[in-house]
Amino acid sequence: MYFATLAASIFEQSTSDYHKENNVDTEIQNPYPVKSIEYTLYLKNWIDTVQWHLEDIIRDPDINPVKALEVKRRIDRSNQERTDIVEWIDSYFYEKYQPVVYSETASLNTESPAWAIDRLSILVLKIYHIQQEVIRNDVSEEHLNKCREKLAVLSEQQQDLSLAIDQLLMDIESGEKYMKVYKQMKMYNDPDLNPVLYGKK
Repeated sequence: MYFATLAASIFEQSTSDYHKENNVDTEIQNPYPVKSIEYTLYLKNWIDTVQWHLEDIIRDPDINPVKALEVKRRIDRSNQERTDIVEWIDSYFYEKYQPVVYSETASLNTESPAWAIDRLSILVLKIYHIQQEVIRNDVSEEHLNKCREKLAVLSEQQQDLSLAIDQLLMDIESGEKYMKVYKQMKMYNDPDLNPVLYGKK
Protein backbone atom coordinates (compact mmCIF):
# COMPACT_ATOMS: atom_id res chain seq x y z
CA MET A 1 0.00 0.00 0.00
CA TYR A 2 1.29 3.45 -0.88
CA PHE A 3 1.86 5.70 2.12
CA ALA A 4 -0.69 8.33 1.09
CA THR A 5 -3.35 5.62 0.76
CA LEU A 6 -2.49 4.36 4.26
CA ALA A 7 -2.56 7.87 5.69
CA ALA A 8 -5.87 8.79 4.05
CA SER A 9 -7.54 5.60 5.28
CA ILE A 10 -6.41 6.30 8.85
CA PHE A 11 -7.51 9.93 8.59
CA GLU A 12 -10.93 8.78 7.39
CA GLN A 13 -11.13 6.30 10.27
CA SER A 14 -10.24 8.97 12.83
CA THR A 15 -12.70 11.47 11.35
CA SER A 16 -15.47 8.88 11.38
CA ASP A 17 -14.65 7.82 14.96
CA TYR A 18 -14.77 11.42 16.18
CA HIS A 19 -18.17 12.04 14.64
CA LYS A 20 -19.74 9.13 16.49
CA GLU A 21 -19.91 11.49 19.47
CA ASN A 22 -19.15 14.76 17.67
CA ASN A 23 -17.93 16.40 20.86
CA VAL A 24 -14.64 18.27 21.25
CA ASP A 25 -14.23 16.79 24.74
CA THR A 26 -14.54 13.18 23.61
CA GLU A 27 -11.52 11.17 24.75
CA ILE A 28 -9.48 9.72 21.92
CA GLN A 29 -9.44 5.92 21.61
CA ASN A 30 -6.47 5.36 19.35
CA PRO A 31 -6.59 1.75 18.06
CA TYR A 32 -2.94 1.56 16.93
CA PRO A 33 0.24 0.60 18.82
CA VAL A 34 1.76 3.56 20.66
CA LYS A 35 4.61 5.30 18.78
CA SER A 36 3.80 3.51 15.51
CA ILE A 37 3.38 5.68 12.43
CA GLU A 38 -0.26 4.56 12.27
CA TYR A 39 -0.81 5.71 15.86
CA THR A 40 0.71 9.08 15.04
CA LEU A 41 -1.38 9.54 11.89
CA TYR A 42 -4.57 8.74 13.80
CA LEU A 43 -3.60 11.19 16.55
CA LYS A 44 -2.70 13.82 13.96
CA ASN A 45 -6.13 13.73 12.35
CA TRP A 46 -7.93 13.55 15.68
CA ILE A 47 -6.25 16.79 16.74
CA ASP A 48 -7.16 18.34 13.38
CA THR A 49 -10.77 17.22 13.73
CA VAL A 50 -11.18 18.57 17.26
CA GLN A 51 -9.59 21.84 16.19
CA TRP A 52 -11.92 22.04 13.18
CA HIS A 53 -14.88 22.02 15.55
CA LEU A 54 -13.25 24.40 18.02
CA GLU A 55 -12.89 26.83 15.10
CA ASP A 56 -16.63 26.42 14.47
CA ILE A 57 -17.45 27.07 18.12
CA ILE A 58 -15.38 30.24 18.37
CA ARG A 59 -17.18 31.72 15.34
CA ASP A 60 -20.53 31.65 17.11
CA PRO A 61 -21.54 35.35 17.11
CA ASP A 62 -23.29 34.84 20.47
CA ILE A 63 -20.39 33.12 22.23
CA ASN A 64 -19.61 34.33 25.72
CA PRO A 65 -16.32 36.34 25.63
CA VAL A 66 -14.85 34.35 28.51
CA LYS A 67 -15.73 31.11 26.70
CA ALA A 68 -14.23 32.51 23.48
CA LEU A 69 -10.91 33.21 25.19
CA GLU A 70 -10.89 29.71 26.66
CA VAL A 71 -11.51 28.19 23.22
CA LYS A 72 -8.89 30.44 21.59
CA ARG A 73 -6.25 29.30 24.05
CA ARG A 74 -7.26 25.71 23.46
CA ILE A 75 -6.82 26.27 19.71
CA ASP A 76 -3.34 27.69 20.38
CA ARG A 77 -2.41 24.55 22.32
CA SER A 78 -3.86 22.42 19.55
CA ASN A 79 -1.79 24.24 16.93
CA GLN A 80 1.37 23.53 18.91
CA GLU A 81 0.45 19.84 19.25
CA ARG A 82 -0.26 19.66 15.52
CA THR A 83 3.12 21.21 14.70
CA ASP A 84 4.93 18.85 17.07
CA ILE A 85 3.32 15.82 15.43
CA VAL A 86 4.15 17.02 11.92
CA GLU A 87 7.78 17.42 12.98
CA TRP A 88 7.70 13.89 14.48
CA ILE A 89 6.44 12.50 11.15
CA ASP A 90 9.18 14.31 9.25
CA SER A 91 11.76 12.91 11.69
CA TYR A 92 10.30 9.45 11.03
CA PHE A 93 10.91 9.81 7.30
CA TYR A 94 14.30 11.42 7.82
CA GLU A 95 15.49 8.47 9.90
CA LYS A 96 13.90 5.95 7.54
CA TYR A 97 15.78 7.34 4.56
CA GLN A 98 19.12 7.93 6.30
CA PRO A 99 20.79 5.00 4.45
CA VAL A 100 19.85 6.45 1.04
CA VAL A 101 22.76 7.56 -1.15
CA TYR A 102 21.65 10.69 -2.96
CA SER A 103 22.50 11.37 -6.58
CA GLU A 104 24.69 14.36 -7.44
CA THR A 105 21.65 16.06 -8.95
CA ALA A 106 19.34 15.40 -5.98
CA SER A 107 17.17 18.40 -5.17
CA LEU A 108 15.34 19.66 -2.11
CA ASN A 109 11.56 19.77 -2.25
CA THR A 110 9.79 22.99 -1.31
CA GLU A 111 7.57 21.12 1.15
CA SER A 112 8.52 18.29 3.49
CA PRO A 113 6.60 14.98 3.36
CA ALA A 114 4.91 15.58 6.71
CA TRP A 115 3.59 19.03 5.85
CA ALA A 116 2.08 17.58 2.66
CA ILE A 117 0.54 14.83 4.80
CA ASP A 118 -0.80 17.55 7.11
CA ARG A 119 -2.63 19.03 4.11
CA LEU A 120 -3.99 15.57 3.27
CA SER A 121 -5.47 15.28 6.76
CA ILE A 122 -7.26 18.61 6.33
CA LEU A 123 -8.51 17.58 2.89
CA VAL A 124 -10.03 14.41 4.33
CA LEU A 125 -11.81 16.58 6.90
CA LYS A 126 -13.10 18.98 4.25
CA ILE A 127 -14.38 16.09 2.15
CA TYR A 128 -16.19 14.58 5.14
CA HIS A 129 -17.96 17.82 5.97
CA ILE A 130 -18.87 18.64 2.38
CA GLN A 131 -20.28 15.10 2.04
CA GLN A 132 -22.48 15.87 5.04
CA GLU A 133 -23.75 18.96 3.24
CA VAL A 134 -24.54 16.97 0.11
CA ILE A 135 -26.92 14.66 1.98
CA ARG A 136 -28.85 17.41 3.78
CA ASN A 137 -32.59 17.55 3.08
CA ASP A 138 -33.25 20.97 4.63
CA VAL A 139 -31.46 23.11 2.03
CA SER A 140 -32.07 24.28 -1.52
CA GLU A 141 -31.08 22.39 -4.64
CA GLU A 142 -28.76 25.28 -5.43
CA HIS A 143 -26.91 24.71 -2.15
CA LEU A 144 -26.66 20.98 -2.86
CA ASN A 145 -25.32 21.58 -6.37
CA LYS A 146 -22.66 23.97 -5.09
CA CYS A 147 -21.60 21.42 -2.50
CA ARG A 148 -21.47 18.66 -5.11
CA GLU A 149 -19.19 20.85 -7.22
CA LYS A 150 -16.95 21.51 -4.22
CA LEU A 151 -16.89 17.81 -3.39
CA ALA A 152 -15.73 16.96 -6.92
CA VAL A 153 -12.91 19.51 -6.69
CA LEU A 154 -11.84 18.34 -3.23
CA SER A 155 -11.84 14.71 -4.36
CA GLU A 156 -9.60 15.59 -7.29
CA GLN A 157 -7.32 17.53 -4.96
CA GLN A 158 -7.03 14.50 -2.69
CA GLN A 159 -6.09 12.27 -5.61
CA ASP A 160 -3.49 14.74 -6.86
CA LEU A 161 -2.03 15.40 -3.41
CA SER A 162 -1.84 11.67 -2.64
CA LEU A 163 0.01 11.07 -5.90
CA ALA A 164 2.40 13.95 -5.18
CA ILE A 165 3.14 12.65 -1.68
CA ASP A 166 3.89 9.15 -2.95
CA GLN A 167 6.05 10.51 -5.77
CA LEU A 168 8.00 12.65 -3.31
CA LEU A 169 8.62 9.68 -1.02
CA MET A 170 9.69 7.52 -3.97
CA ASP A 171 12.07 10.27 -5.14
CA ILE A 172 13.61 10.50 -1.66
CA GLU A 173 13.90 6.71 -1.45
CA SER A 174 15.61 6.58 -4.86
CA GLY A 175 18.01 9.43 -4.02
CA GLU A 176 16.56 11.89 -6.52
CA LYS A 177 15.38 14.21 -3.75
CA TYR A 178 16.58 14.76 -0.21
CA MET A 179 14.88 16.18 2.84
CA LYS A 180 15.69 18.18 5.93
CA VAL A 181 13.74 18.55 9.17
CA TYR A 182 13.19 22.15 10.21
CA LYS A 183 11.57 23.02 13.50
CA GLN A 184 8.81 25.59 13.09
CA MET A 185 10.10 27.62 16.06
CA LYS A 186 6.72 29.14 16.80
CA MET A 187 7.22 32.21 18.93
CA TYR A 188 3.79 33.06 20.29
CA ASN A 189 3.70 30.15 22.75
CA ASP A 190 7.29 30.60 23.92
CA PRO A 191 7.61 32.65 27.14
CA ASP A 192 11.18 33.56 26.12
CA LEU A 193 10.26 34.81 22.62
CA ASN A 194 6.80 36.38 22.92
CA PRO A 195 7.37 39.95 24.23
CA VAL A 196 3.94 39.99 25.89
CA LEU A 197 4.88 36.87 27.86
CA TYR A 198 8.45 37.69 28.74
CA GLY A 199 7.36 41.22 29.63
CA LYS A 200 5.37 39.67 32.49
CA LYS A 201 8.48 38.20 34.10
